[in-house]
Amino acid sequence: MEKKISFEAYVPDLAYAYCDHLHKVYQFDFFLSRPRQSRLGDFTVRSGFIPRITVNKNLNPYNFLITYLHEVAHHVVYTQTKSRGKKRVAPHGVEWKREFEILLIPVMNDQIFPADILEPLLRYSKNPKASTSGDLTLYNAIKKYDDHSLNPNKVALIHLMEGTHFVFHNRQFVKGSLRRTRVLCIDKASQRRYTIPAHALVEAC
Repeated sequence: MEKKISFEAYVPDLAYAYCDHLHKVYQFDFFLSRPRQSRLGDFTVRSGFIPRITVNKNLNPYNFLITYLHEVAHHVVYTQTKSRGKKRVAPHGVEWKREFEILLIPVMNDQIFPADILEPLLRYSKNPKASTSGDLTLYNAIKKYDDHSLNPNKVALIHLMEGTHFVFHNRQFVKGSLRRTRVLCIDKASQRRYTIPAHALVEAC
């Protein structure tokens, strides 16, 4: 179930006012979503409805903030593209990269992010990828701040060695090679190949 929320309980303290400001300026609906394996957040537009952004409720404050700004950047690009009468642009193309970097600038400081996240985040912002899992240094730094007590027996797929057997959604797989933000895996029962998000939580066999 999704619901509207206040940002105060989900982002670092000094980022709350900024997140709220963006929400008011760009006028989109914002909802908290149940944890999703396939995505951390999303931006959707439907004819006749206000544009909507969702972010998974189980993210740590640093991951939540980065994901939120990632999705706001999509909204900014959509708004600019529509106002200029342009056709659609690539979802994570140069327009989105530029707007995401701009949105990150006000929060990229040591009052909001710890040093081990801030340093790789500064590098990442110069040419952001479609997902933070595409930058292993940044991804690993962010994941250190997760509440591991919520999933004590699980680990992010990206941290397993290639060839490791694991369980995901009650099915057994063998980990294959990394393909950008997803991992090519083999279903042990059917021998069919599937791509699974690199950040998905799995249980090693």
